[in-house]
Amino acid sequence: MNTKIRDMIVTNAAAIIAGLLLSGLMLLLLHINPVEVFVYSIHTMFTDKYTMGEVFLKATPLIFTALAFAFTFKANLFNIGAQGQFYMGSIAAIALSLRLDGKVPTAVLLILVCLTAALSGGLMGALIGFLKARYKANEFLVSMMSTYVALAVMNYLLRTFLKESKGEYPQTDALTRAAWLPVMVKGTRLHIGFVLAVLSAVGIWILLYKTPLGYRIRAVGSNASAARMSGIASNKIFVTAFFISGALAGAAGFTEVNGVQHMLIQDFNSGVGSAGLGIAILANANPIGIIFASILFGALGVMGNLMGRMPGVNVPASIVDLMQGFVMLFVIISYFFRHYLENRREKRRLQKGA
Repeated sequence: MNTKIRDMIVTNAAAIIAGLLLSGLMLLLLHINPVEVFVYSIHTMFTDKYTMGEVFLKATPLIFTALAFAFTFKANLFNIGAQGQFYMGSIAAIALSLRLDGKVPTAVLLILVCLTAALSGGLMGALIGFLKARYKANEFLVSMMSTYVALAVMNYLLRTFLKESKGEYPQTDALTRAAWLPVMVKGTRLHIGFVLAVLSAVGIWILLYKTPLGYRIRAVGSNASAARMSGIASNKIFVTAFFISGALAGAAGFTEVNGVQHMLIQDFNSGVGSAGLGIAILANANPIGIIFASILFGALGVMGNLMGRMPGVNVPASIVDLMQGFVMLFVIISYFFRHYLENRREKRRLQKGA
């Protein structure tokens, strides 16, 4: 087995186990038997069709936001603003869905809304790429701060133009079933957006590894100066990479609005961007690996919810965030540990050669 792949599997597995062990320790401090709640939640997850559907449902937006981070990462760029691009996609999805709801066939509506949501997220991403290319702006800071701008825009619209007809809460009117994504498995909430997410991951893998554009993106990521000297316009790559990255995050907004929420509410799904970052690291920015890592994080989220509903045991609701936070923390630590191992191995090779 390739040394890098072996390191990735071993360190990621160790990170997940360490995160679960630390979560179990927290439960022990609350005088709750962690083995009992873990066994209950895992057994329920694998034996109940509805609960298993929830795992894939929660994984759907995570696949998109993880792809958003991983795509720019291949060009040695950091898109920390997937959350903001997700919000822009959500705004576009609900605004167009409310406008077209009941006026056009469902298939036409969903295609138009999906493309518009992706375009909205993509334009926000492209702006970050343009600022990076034109003014050498730090894309890490710009993309991170853009999330707050998008959040402010969303909150403003929810209190003005998109506010529900009743005028009571900062949320939109609900969509009718004609604007919902079709459910894939009867008796669950799992919608066709999961298939769209998986196909997007496969498509991104093909784009990165089987097309000239993907080669140029990876060449810029390996060495921007060398790529520029060989004739690759790195500035165009910055804008293109951020546009595609933002479009992926925007598509996540479409699947959440038309597939789950069926409306837009204030501050919804506020952790989908940061979770995507951790998932991309867990999968080593591999688009196919992101599918499985997202399902794992979806399972962790469902496990936490099941623990909270376990009869006779008072597990606090915050244990869900705590468990995911621990796993993500150890995954990030494992990423730096892999780099340490790789550098040490490279130094040894060079010393032997000398």
